[in-house]
Amino acid sequence: MSERKICRRDMLKLSASAAIAAGLAGTSVLIGDEKHARLSKALGVGMLQNTAPSDAERFAIARKCGFEGIEAEPLGSLDAMREQAQAAKQAGVPVHGLMFNGWTSPLSAAEPEVVKKGLAGMENALRCANAIGVNTVLLVPAVVTEDVTYAQAYERSQKHIRELLPLAAELKIVVAIENVWNKFLLSPLEFARYIDEFDSPWVRAYFDVGNCIVNGYAQDWIRTVGRRIIKIHVKDFKRQGNKWMNLLDGDVNWLQVRRALGEIGYEGFLTAEVSGGGERYLTDLAKRMDKIIAM
Repeated sequence: MSERKICRRDMLKLSASAAIAAGLAGTSVLIGDEKHARLSKALGVGMLQNTAPSDAERFAIARKCGFEGIEAEPLGSLDAMREQAQAAKQAGVPVHGLMFNGWTSPLSAAEPEVVKKGLAGMENALRCANAIGVNTVLLVPAVVTEDVTYAQAYERSQKHIRELLPLAAELKIVVAIENVWNKFLLSPLEFARYIDEFDSPWVRAYFDVGNCIVNGYAQDWIRTVGRRIIKIHVKDFKRQGNKWMNLLDGDVNWLQVRRALGEIGYEGFLTAEVSGGGERYLTDLAKRMDKIIAM
């Protein structure tokens, strides 16, 4: 696919869908070069697991450490989901989205029972998101294995995600596809094409800055995937030694990432997806994110 075709597709398809998505929750995109567009700091709920015994206490710690939002995970009941979201809101770190993932019951599986479980999990996640008023559910779309070919993963995952779109549209929740280490969607061109083929404002990209560093450059992915991006995960990676690093300590070119985000007009949450820790560690992490935002 040529660069010209992608740009043309942006104009024909995404100009309409961007207008819809921009009204979802104020966390998606603006058009134009907005270097200082509003960016907020969030972290995954699992990063707080060992900080305190209750959600209310954990969320208070997150706020104290400098964070402004939480990415939660779908729970087994809507009442429990609402209760957790209310605790986060009261602490000053509202939940901005849910992370379903999709690793354990991939929609690319050959076994019908595995796919059925994955679809049920996503349906629950969409309903949980609607119950607490957030606009995205993160999904790992497929997993390529020795037994599941790349082509099968592509075809099966798109087929089953399309089965979710009527509910997503009804509830006005975006299925946010993330780039992960699943041996799938290995280039920004393919990632963009995969999203576009749904031809739906309810399928967007959840871009993970650190996950593409092994064989690419985050700023290139951001500029190529562009306005399809609705949410951002941040983490850092060192190619030499093949290891995860704290933010600003790896090979991510954060200045270029920040510029690229400005170029596509992204505003909203940057969500840390790194190891959890105590208050001192989380405070330092928030300060590192502040440095990135200020670039």
